[in-house]
Amino acid sequence: QVQLVESGGGLVQAGGSLRLSCAASGSTGSISTSAWYRQAPGKQRELVATISRYGSTNYPDSVKGRFTISRDNAKNTVYLQMNSLKPEDTAVYYCNTETVGGPIYWGQGTQVTVSS
Repeated sequence: QVQLVESGGGLVQAGGSLRLSCAASGSTGSISTSAWYRQAPGKQRELVATISRYGSTNYPDSVKGRFTISRDNAKNTVYLQMNSLKPEDTAVYYCNTETVGGPIYWGQGTQVTVSS
């Protein structure tokens, strides 16, 4: 019912910035909370940021102060601005969204690589 497509990943040097985008299509009117997750090889997928339908955000300590999640409901798009990137931020980043009374949807992921 909801399709998510991430974009904006790439290779960046430590200290640099990237902005990821997650475009949603389908039954977007049912979307409640959206989030970004990341997963590095051999590691468990971890939460990066969440944002409610109304703009309330949460971040883990690992990215707080460096990453900012935002959304444009008119464009059905969620963004993740990543500043002061570190090599430990290297991972595949996934967009996630919850729907009211429905399942959770995931995007295909976009690779972020931070070099030293």
